[in-house]
Amino acid sequence: MGYSIASPVSHEVVIKKSRFIGCVQSVAGREQAQQVVDQLKQQHPGAAHVCWALMAGGQSAAVDDGEPSGTAGRPMLEVLRHHDLEGVLATVVRYFGGVKLGAGGLVRAYTDAVAGALLHADKIEHIATTQLHALVTFEFEGAARRLAAKLDATLQATHATQGVSLHIALPSSHAQTFVTQLNDISSGQAQWLERSA
Repeated sequence: MGYSIASPVSHEVVIKKSRFIGCVQSVAGREQAQQVVDQLKQQHPGAAHVCWALMAGGQSAAVDDGEPSGTAGRPMLEVLRHHDLEGVLATVVRYFGGVKLGAGGLVRAYTDAVAGALLHADKIEHIATTQLHALVTFEFEGAARRLAAKLDATLQATHATQGVSLHIALPSSHAQTFVTQLNDISSGQAQWLERSA
């Protein structure tokens, strides 16, 4: 069992005039992580580097963003792994202060920025989620919504000429129950288009 972060937390470290602004936050996956990193680059156009690490199962990543290989992303990822985090993005925005820190100094700075943020973070139990996508006729939309409410799922419905397209996000432990019950309710007429963890 892993943990996630209740809300984003930042921590700043200044070493030899270089500023390292660390942040940890929960994300749904790599796509959302990349959006956060892109926003940081826009918010900090004067920053020398925006390094990041993502702990998210098969989508995990460690990015040095121009720092010497292995001195930023990987140490940040190790901090997340050490804290048993899942679905968490760590970012560090670095403003260069004019003094080179060397490989060991960089590893310590990036590690400290993330570890410092985690000291103030509220860790919560990470609940694995699954995304389901189904197509049903209009008559089963209400039943699908009631089933979603019962199983702690969020449901978005899009109406089309051929019926209702359902996008469902729910705890992975409830996914098979949702599929089975919606199949029963619709007498097997629900068309399942995709399923992803």
